[in-house]
Order: sequence, then structure tokens, then C-alpha cells
Amino acid sequence: KQILVLGLDGAGKTSVLHSLATNHVKHSVAPTEGFNAVCINTEESHMEFLEIGGSESLRSYWKMYLPKVLLLIYVVDSADHARLPVAKQLLHQLIQNNSTLPVVVLANKQDLEGAYCITDIHDALALSEIGDERKMFLIGTHVAEDGSEISSSMKDAKELIAQLVLETQ
Repeated sequence: KQILVLGLDGAGKTSVLHSLATNHVKHSVAPTEGFNAVCINTEESHMEFLEIGGSESLRSYWKMYLPKVLLLIYVVDSADHARLPVAKQLLHQLIQNNSTLPVVVLANKQDLEGAYCITDIHDALALSEIGDERKMFLIGTHVAEDGSEISSSMKDAKELIAQLVLETQ
């Protein structure tokens, strides 16, 4: 069982995954063309993450993988205001047929000037419309300077993901 990592191109999915895997920051410059798989082992669990690129040509693959996953991590660029409506639409389409799949939304790039705060992201993605039956979390994250340790928000996200994986297995 895998953890699916989705979001628009440029949201920071690969950088987030790298940070979660190594506890260190490495910015990814090139967009993911296709798929990126990462395994993360903690004391309690073995987690397999599958990232699918966010460009329009790859989004058709997203739905195919949903039935096979434990958890959906949806990464949004908090500073990309123009594309938040698209991110919202895609998220709602993805989860409309699966009312129990836990979702962790990472409001990434919180460190950028003009980034929406968590409340604004919550509203922009209309997360209150997603329903009460599902476990849903929204965490503000950012990937700091290259080579530095990951931020406390990334550590919190990693702990939450590990906890959700344990609960759903």
C-alpha cells in the first residue's frame, strides 16, 4: 500500500518528499516527468510514497492510483494564487468518489512573500465542503535553505503521515 503525492506542477512535491526522506533540504529544480517513488522508514513503519507529476498531461493518471493507496498527500503552492482554483477543482474531483480516504493537504512555500496563510488556503480549496467522514489535515510547510535541516512544520507533517499510515494499515 502506497501513499500518493499529488499536486500541480511546481507545487514542491519532489522537494517535500526529499525533505521527508532525508530530513535535509534539497530543492528540486526539474519538474517530475512521470513518476517518482520514495521509501521512508521510521522506527514504527515502512512508508512507500508515489509522486505523480502535476503537469496537465500526467493528471489523467492520478485517478488510476487512488484506489490502491492508504493516504493522499496533496501539495499546493501557497504563493501561486492564480492556480489555487485549479488545485481546488482537481482535489475535489479526485476525492469525490472515495469518502474515507485520508487526505493531508500541505500548503507549501509558506516562507514566500505573498503566500496565503492556512485559513486562506482552507477557504481557497473549499476544504469545509469535503465532508466530515474523512480524516483531513491541512499543514503549512516550507522547504528552507538547501542543506539545512527540515523545518518543524515538515517534521510535524512527517509524524502525522506516519501516524495515519499506522492507523490505516
